[in-house]
Amino acid sequence: MSAPFPLHREALAEIAADSSAVFAVLDDHRRLSAHMEKPSLMMAGATMTTELDSLRGQAVGSVIRMKGRILGMSLQVEEVVIHHEPPVRKTWETRGQPRLLVIGRYQMGFELSPAATGTHLRVWIDYSLPSGLVGRWLGQRLGRVYADWCVTRMVRDAVKFFNKG
Repeated sequence: MSAPFPLHREALAEIAADSSAVFAVLDDHRRLSAHMEKPSLMMAGATMTTELDSLRGQAVGSVIRMKGRILGMSLQVEEVVIHHEPPVRKTWETRGQPRLLVIGRYQMGFELSPAATGTHLRVWIDYSLPSGLVGRWLGQRLGRVYADWCVTRMVRDAVKFFNKG
């Protein structure tokens, strides 16, 4: 973990599918971030929309933007893909200063490795607290819960995708 991202959360699962199939599902950034586009308690009923560039978040340098509103406040974050190694791993990180409530800048990704019955999945986030007094206060109380929710939802959604058949 590097100094700009002193906090870490992750979620793990074993998926009964080969790593190429799992990577293809997770490499669809709209599907991966779908939990952000649905109202939830964790988002205080708000949603965020995902905008992809022409590379669709599937190549190094590709840009992903998410925007929304929560409790009357505008939220936005811009991410850039920094590693894209099918079918093993993908990493992206914030670009600039995000406007989020309980986490600040972050680096996030997933890694796949062989497992006894398919593929071992690890989704992780390394993050910092938001800047500003109120943001830091909120982040200290809710950042870990929010980061756990994000990585857990990504893992659960992947498991659910492969178990639906």
